[in-house]
Amino acid sequence: MTRVGIIGAGLCDPKLSALAEEVGRRVAEHKAILYCGGLGGVMEASAKGAVEAGGITVGILPGVKATEANPYIRIPVVTGMGHARNVILVRSCDVLIAISGSHGTLSEIALALKMWKPVVGLNTWKHLSDVHYVKSAKEAVEKAFALLP
Repeated sequence: MTRVGIIGAGLCDPKLSALAEEVGRRVAEHKAILYCGGLGGVMEASAKGAVEAGGITVGILPGVKATEANPYIRIPVVTGMGHARNVILVRSCDVLIAISGSHGTLSEIALALKMWKPVVGLNTWKHLSDVHYVKSAKEAVEKAFALLP
């Protein structure tokens, strides 16, 4: 199965949450596994969308307890690695979709590009070479699947 990483803001407003939910739902409709950091914000919203569409979600957690995962993570991966868990998340995915986000998201984008993983950007860091920018959830998921080898 295709593994799609959703990376982005740990906190988000209702509009961004709805966008991430739609991305998660569309990933699940493609029968792909949704990977994320397992916590709140974009991670929780995208996982919610995927689960509500019958999808599988994996959370690569920074802490040492599976109970730290948001309620939509079906497979928690406990790392105890803090931000270093970003490497595991990126390495585990075939393609990544960045939605908004701050410096943690930027580090994940950089790691993905360094590992030759395609990155789709939706309302995220601008002007990064090799990131495929789109304007909607639909475009993000379509572009992600089009970039797969």
